[in-house]
Amino acid sequence: MGKIKWTEKASSHLQAIHDYIAKDSKAYATRFVKSLIKATEKLEIMPECGCIVPELEGYGFREVIYRNYRIVYRLTHNDIVEILAVVHGAREIKRALYEEWELR
Repeated sequence: MGKIKWTEKASSHLQAIHDYIAKDSKAYATRFVKSLIKATEKLEIMPECGCIVPELEGYGFREVIYRNYRIVYRLTHNDIVEILAVVHGAREIKRALYEEWELR
């Protein structure tokens, strides 16, 4: 069974999502972010259940989808599921991750 680790960047994405939704409803924002996090819990048991991110195939990144969000992660050599980003589906994921992770 794997362990889930949220990177600082992914955590900041969750905070930004919360802050944006909280402009209308703090309660809904908290519930939504909790649901986003809960969507990753299955990765502890089945870490490879997410699809490979097609735009970033060469990097080995995988993703799970929750509503309009793509939760991008990778598996480390010691069975840790590292959550890298939470990106809205309308954003171009390749560009977002290249800018934030300085991928080449």
